[in-house]
Amino acid sequence: MVQDLMTMGREKNNLAEVPAELVRRLADGLQSERIVPRFVDSYVVEHGRHALQVHAALYRDLLELLRREALLAVTARALEIAYEEPLPEGGRAKPRPMMRKDAVAFRRKYLAALTRQQKWSAGDALDFQTDLQMYEDLLARNSSTRRTRKPFEAASHPFVDRCAFLLDSSFLEKARMAASRALNDLENLAAHVTGAVLHGHETAAGRKKG
Repeated sequence: MVQDLMTMGREKNNLAEVPAELVRRLADGLQSERIVPRFVDSYVVEHGRHALQVHAALYRDLLELLRREALLAVTARALEIAYEEPLPEGGRAKPRPMMRKDAVAFRRKYLAALTRQQKWSAGDALDFQTDLQMYEDLLARNSSTRRTRKPFEAASHPFVDRCAFLLDSSFLEKARMAASRALNDLENLAAHVTGAVLHGHETAAGRKKG
């Protein structure tokens, strides 16, 4: 009985560590992969929009705005994956999607860890959470009509629309296509990192049991 309680306690600790580790590895991935700077630089070269990089301060501000949108996109996708692919609990052989209360707790811990990692003020954290809710609502609304996108089509996604407007509102369709390619890289990053974090903790729990 005591051993069972100790095992359950270790599993809960493992689960508690997942949101913070997910935040850290997503942030590290965004920085190391340079998805946002590559997205902007390739757009400038492809379409000759060199004016976007003429003023260094404005260019830095643009990158910061786009990095925030990228963080929203990877967060929305990572949480979606985590809700559907949680760690098994209590020796359960097959993981099941999180119950609503567990998903709410996971989200709260993730956002708290993200606030610490980004060194946000309370106002910044609230603004991010408001935008994240908007992302999630739009994605949920579009999920019923989601289909495979043709190569010449822009994705129906808030990241695409918001980034295209921020990047180059004068060439909106070209900017939307570039943002769609960046979104694909972001969602691949989110899927890879989230899977590695979740299954890494699952493997560690299995080793402890063994």
